[in-house]
Amino acid sequence: MRAGQQRRGSIVITGASSGLGAEMARQFAALGYDLGLAARRVERLAELRQEILAAHPDRRVEVAALDVTDGDAVHTVVAELDRRLGGIDRLIANAGSGTGAALGTGGWNANKITAETNFVGVLAQADAAMEVFRRQGRGHLVLISSMSAVRGMRRAMTTYAASKAGVAVAAEGLRAEGLSGIDISVIYPGYIASEMNAHVRDRTPFLVDTATGVQAMVTAIEKRRKKAYVPVWPWVLVGAAMRFLPLVVVRKLS
Repeated sequence: MRAGQQRRGSIVITGASSGLGAEMARQFAALGYDLGLAARRVERLAELRQEILAAHPDRRVEVAALDVTDGDAVHTVVAELDRRLGGIDRLIANAGSGTGAALGTGGWNANKITAETNFVGVLAQADAAMEVFRRQGRGHLVLISSMSAVRGMRRAMTTYAASKAGVAVAAEGLRAEGLSGIDISVIYPGYIASEMNAHVRDRTPFLVDTATGVQAMVTAIEKRRKKAYVPVWPWVLVGAAMRFLPLVVVRKLS
């Protein structure tokens, strides 16, 4: 934190042990936010905490072990981070799973994990965060969806895309309540390099590096955009086109 920079609030980020979540933690810390970081791999969270504190010694970084498929644990951890941070201004439901298989090919367990993590887990995070936000009368809930949510995807992406579409609809449902003082954002990342897509990077179109992609996410989140395709280029155009293109064309993106 630069000398004289004011604390900007507290952000809880799930799935923060690697990839997009870890990079969001770095970038939000640089902007002046205190952080609550949650993930299953607590040893990585501890390393990230030390890295952030070395760069920004005035920041506060709290970490917690969390498997978002355990709904009771989600509520417990969010409440505990709320207490430890002295309040939560924003929660980013970032934890996700990309495992999967084409339906009917023996991949039921992998698809079940993805559905539970990406949709049921997000509902638990949203529920826990909204308890805090409704009580304090303010807050910002950010749900991380995906460009794959815009249309149905084939093979191993089918369940993933469906779960991310559910996330987007959940965000819209919350916005429909018209809650004063509480903002709801849904972010649709395009192809951003991360551990989740490391095995397909050589055949992924429009792929950007992690820092660049996350910077676009952070910018949209800071603006409290209701809905954002990131990075803007080319995903705003791709997103608009995907709604009307025939499936034979859309399938090339999955």
